Amino acid sequence: MDQRPERHVKTARPGPSPNAPRARLSPSCPSSNHLLADRRFAWARGLAEAGDHAAAADLLDQAVALVPGWAPGWAALAEARERAGDGDGAIAAWLKVAALDVAGMLGAEPHLARLRGRTPAGLPEPYVRALFDDYAPRFDRHLVEALDYRGPEVVLAALERAAPGRRFGRALDLGCGTGLMGRALSGRVGAIDGVDLSPAMVALAREAGCYATLTAGPLEDALSAGTDRYDLVTAADVFVYLGDLAPVLAAAARALTSGGVLAFTVQAHHDGFALGADMRFGHSESHLREALAMAGLGIALLEPASTRREAGHAVPGTVAVARR
Repeated sequence: MDQRPERHVKTARPGPSPNAPRARLSPSCPSSNHLLADRRFAWARGLAEAGDHAAAADLLDQAVALVPGWAPGWAALAEARERAGDGDGAIAAWLKVAALDVAGMLGAEPHLARLRGRTPAGLPEPYVRALFDDYAPRFDRHLVEALDYRGPEVVLAALERAAPGRRFGRALDLGCGTGLMGRALSGRVGAIDGVDLSPAMVALAREAGCYATLTAGPLEDALSAGTDRYDLVTAADVFVYLGDLAPVLAAAARALTSGGVLAFTVQAHHDGFALGADMRFGHSESHLREALAMAGLGIALLEPASTRREAGHAVPGTVAVARR
């Protein structure tokens, strides 16, 4: 994933997303190995789910006082403080996480960048990998039942409008997850390769049985494995974890055959790209047009489309189909 230095661009500040997958106030959060701290964490989780984030922050403050070296507890406190409107307190807690979580699995650095008004070029690989390894067992059920996820359907409908009836010889499914996109593509593609940063997701995708090959690793590695390899590259609800899309779109263009097609979705934003409080990037139409042009890809379709719902409302997005 793109790890270039942070760029000073506008930062999205939407309200917190109650349905976004998180590694902190969740039942799978690692225990502190301290009974009283764990009890306070459990009570705080209940209060947060009820919307009382200030009270949740108070309990989490008590929990980390009992176990000062518990990084997930500090991350939960940072989240609760932000949701309670205490931005400075959230920054202080994330700084503690950064000092304790050397591997970066809890995502302190992008949280700090966002809270300080900066947008990183992407999210750290250890953070995304840990997030989705944790999310994998409940991924499909949560997407369908809680988020009404329609990413594959949106991409397929866009492909049909942009390239009616076309079948593709070989496709690459970026961020394949558990295989939802692969299953949807199976009737239109001769062979599908899949790649995902999360090994747990790849293990579930393997059970789907629709991929010729599967790789656990960065998208860029799969795209750079060879040029002129794919007739189709898809990325459904994947680029929300990348900031500047120019590098990945350029890599996708190189991986496509002449006349090959790239189809993807993004979350919408009004200007450039920005990281929201839900830790998902939004991208503007102007950024997409510029990045696609830089990659040498011609736009066949670019239109509003929502792939998911949160808190009962459709999340604004964009679907794009481009040709090499």
